Amino acid sequence: MAENVARRGFLLGGAVIGAGALVTACTGNEAAAPAGSAPTPAPAAATGGNDAPGDKVVIGFSAPAADHGWIAAIAKNAEATAKQYADIEFKPVEPTNDINAQISAVESLIAAKVAALVILPNDGQQLNQIARQASDAGIPVINLDRVFPDKLSYRTWIGGDNYGMGVAAGHYIGKKLKDKGVANPVILEIQGIATLPLTQDRSKGFEDALKTYGFAVTAKQDAQFTVESGTKVAANLMQAHKKIDAIWNHDDDQGIGVLAAIKEAGRSEFFMVGGAGSANAMRDIKAGTGVLEATVTYSPTMASSAIKLARLIAQGKGMSDLVENQVPQSITLASETITKENVDVYLPLGFES
Repeated sequence: MAENVARRGFLLGGAVIGAGALVTACTGNEAAAPAGSAPTPAPAAATGGNDAPGDKVVIGFSAPAADHGWIAAIAKNAEATAKQYADIEFKPVEPTNDINAQISAVESLIAAKVAALVILPNDGQQLNQIARQASDAGIPVINLDRVFPDKLSYRTWIGGDNYGMGVAAGHYIGKKLKDKGVANPVILEIQGIATLPLTQDRSKGFEDALKTYGFAVTAKQDAQFTVESGTKVAANLMQAHKKIDAIWNHDDDQGIGVLAAIKEAGRSEFFMVGGAGSANAMRDIKAGTGVLEATVTYSPTMASSAIKLARLIAQGKGMSDLVENQVPQSITLASETITKENVDVYLPLGFES
């Protein structure tokens, strides 16, 4: 994974989110203006590009415990990217799933007066106050993934398109069922953590996309992003529905448990779409021997981009391919649909569950 991150540079979400997604956002590859054209403003920090050495900066990093493949990839990507720069001192704190422990860890980074903070909070609402404290102390906060509700609590947010994930999954399922002429299909949805805004956004996108085909979710249940819960929830849903046409599972990590339950039940009358883009899910899609036909991406390479953004902000730089002098306030990655037809392109970039 570290080698992939180093190779990709500043791909916001890597090839997993599509070649057009700010692929060269920090590479400084400005094109010359055509002869006779009006001069354009020089992009910020154009000399040498954004990767040129700058002032030494200390970047603090806090995230949940790496007990989940996607979260583990977040931490690995952040560390691997920080190591690419001699002008970054990377200062991670102990990862934890305890809210109070994460607050204390971030407080220690504030006390250390780091130049910038990258935080993936366990819960944006509950960590909002400590992020605001950092911002008020003059430390720019790069909010990764789970958003803080108060925009004064962070300088820049970067994350995936949760609503877009739902839309992508909904269109794949809706179109396939419509093309097959299925009437009144039984469509099940297995969420992550139902109380998180990101989960609610995913469900809303899924619901909205299905409506365009005249379909609706038959039943949904959350599986807490764990393999164990994925197994239990999938078993319960299959027991309650003797006929199923399609399942969308929000998370490929919990999908390991979901697929195990499906195999145990011997069910194969439906197809399934996953979420996030794990390597194991992609391998299943490529094999084509089970119910999993597609997954919609939510790439953990966003952590690599967050570190790059933190460095630029701490050094007072903008993104060299943009005209503006400062890093944008918000960057949303696209969600791509991975199927058997295009899986070989994305498989090298998948994270291991």
